[in-house]
Amino acid sequence: MPRIQVGDIQLYYELHGPEGAEVLVLSNGILMSTASWAFQTPVFSRQYRLLLYDCRGMWQSDHPPGPYTMEQHADDLAGLLGALGIERAHIGGISYGGEISMVFALRYPERTLSLIVADAVSHVDPWLRAIVEGWIAAAQTKDPRVFFNATVPWNFSARFVREHPDLMAQALERYGLLDYEAVIRLCQCFLSLDVREYLGEITVPACVMVGEQDILKGREYAEEIARRIPAAEFHIIPDAGHATCWEQPEVFNSIVLGFLSKRR
Repeated sequence: MPRIQVGDIQLYYELHGPEGAEVLVLSNGILMSTASWAFQTPVFSRQYRLLLYDCRGMWQSDHPPGPYTMEQHADDLAGLLGALGIERAHIGGISYGGEISMVFALRYPERTLSLIVADAVSHVDPWLRAIVEGWIAAAQTKDPRVFFNATVPWNFSARFVREHPDLMAQALERYGLLDYEAVIRLCQCFLSLDVREYLGEITVPACVMVGEQDILKGREYAEEIARRIPAAEFHIIPDAGHATCWEQPEVFNSIVLGFLSKRR
């Protein structure tokens, strides 16, 4: 498994696609891993050098003591790019990964070719704070079933949960492998997010997406991000909850590739 030293930690990463192609980075949501991009990897890697990785605290990367910060995650990504000899890339992610991507674009504009933000927010309001604090309380039990029940209804639409009992069973099994202390640190890091007043400084083209049925980080959050970034386009993915890259992968992929094709 490829791991590389970045500052004080080792990060797990994967590279897919043709060498010499433009690089596309995808950053995970809190409970995702690189394997969670299964519907995107074979599609995006036909045209792009696709970089997937677990940020600090996630799965196969190191889980150092906290606290973590979004700025630290962005610096880790910059360090990963540097260690791999990548000067510039299209920077994207979903949920927590979309938030890392915005912070990266603000801290490293010269290394950002474009920005892709899916199902993310620019700040944490009282509604969202209450939900995530509930996640933290569930994680503190270290009981996979408790954590599963506390998070899954927010991450997927009701239709998707009903129609995919096999995927839900697999998710529950993965929850048994989580480092819950690291999950808590990631959730606490998220609660400190507020980049609203800085989004106007992002000058690269941006693609902002949200699931039509996302009840965790819904349309109003995505609209605010798209409104504040000067060169942003906005897309609503129909019949999808928070995990748009899983629930509607063909639509998700089409939007991303269409956006990137305009940058070529």
